[in-house]
Amino acid sequence: MDTQNDPKDLLSNEFQGMPKLSSGLNVLTILTFIGCAIQLCFDVYGYFNAKQSFDDLDKIKERMNSGAMPSWARSLIGDPDNLVLIVTKKLENRLPLLILSLTAIALCFWGALQMRKLKKQGYLVYVIGELLPFLTFYLLIGSVVFSGLFFFVGVGFVGLFILLYNLQRKYLVY
Repeated sequence: MDTQNDPKDLLSNEFQGMPKLSSGLNVLTILTFIGCAIQLCFDVYGYFNAKQSFDDLDKIKERMNSGAMPSWARSLIGDPDNLVLIVTKKLENRLPLLILSLTAIALCFWGALQMRKLKKQGYLVYVIGELLPFLTFYLLIGSVVFSGLFFFVGVGFVGLFILLYNLQRKYLVY
């Protein structure tokens, strides 16, 4: 059989002289696409559910103060007074929060697409997209949003993905 007519060789990146996508970068970008889809669902749900969250605030606050809620669950939410402020500000600023969250999702998605094409600029776009929500929440809600265990879990995921992408930067050649 003639090796020049083998379809596998014609379709491979090695035949064209292009570097191949590393398996680590492939997995990270797929996880990023999944994370973008999940975040999109949460942000759209948060936009449409902001009024309901504000209306249910008294029930949640009463449950937190009554002792019926376990302490580990209270630590996830943080201080009840901060919760009132956060939910109120989220309702007041729900459209700017949605717009900036969608922008951050688009930046992360676009950056991951660029990194799949082995472009170095994709890393910077991705990092900006990951850090934009923190700046958005700080400017529109205030520093009170940086409390509770949910915040630290979110920072942990963002930090982990930025670190893992940073380790894969050596494969970005364009």
